[in-house]
Parts: sequence; structure tokens; C-alpha cells
Amino acid sequence: MAKKTKEQRLKTRKYRVRNKVSGTAQKPRLSVYKSNTNIYAQLIDDDAQVTLASANTLQKEVNEGLENCANIEAATKVGEMIAKVALDKGIEEVVFDRNGYLYHGKVKALAEAARENGLKF
Repeated sequence: MAKKTKEQRLKTRKYRVRNKVSGTAQKPRLSVYKSNTNIYAQLIDDDAQVTLASANTLQKEVNEGLENCANIEAATKVGEMIAKVALDKGIEEVVFDRNGYLYHGKVKALAEAARENGLKF
């Protein structure tokens, strides 16, 4: 049997997580995506299939003062911003979806920053 590629392993983890995690209007799903150049976070209501809020390193208020938009410092800023936007919309509790990524580094920094700024998960 052939060895799975890195992308196949990521997809397997992603599906395993998504089978267990679902968001509602009262408790949306906080989904994290990271590319080589940017970091994105979305609050998603899976029942209505709607994105309620988002934050990413492409936004001017997030990437001000950042040299690199794809490091732990940038992930922390995105976590702070998504928590601020969520609290402004009256959302306090979320379900965390790491989107198949391992919970360390950038993903962990984003999650901890969101928790420190008021989100509960």
C-alpha cells in the first residue's frame, strides 16, 4: 500500500474533525485556515450555511506593523480581531475547528488569543 502524501493526511484529519464539529447561530464554528502567506479565521453558522464574521491578515487593521503575515505574531493578531468582531456581534461561545491542522504553533496562538479576548470554547 502506498504511503499517504502530506495533503492526503491533512484531508483525513480535516474530515475527522468536521464530522464531530458543527456550528449554530448561538454557537458558531470558528474555522481556521492558513496559507503560506496569510492566516484566516471565520465564524460560521452551519445550519444556515452563512459566515457570520471573519478576520484575516489581509485586513489593514490586522497587518499594520507586521513584517510577516504568516507567523505566530500574525496569528495572535487575527485571534484578537476575530474575538473583538464576535463580541461586537454578541457571540461569546464558539466551537473551534482547527481544519485538520495540528494544534500547535499558529493555530494554537490564534486560539489562545481568541480565548484571552473573551471567546469561550
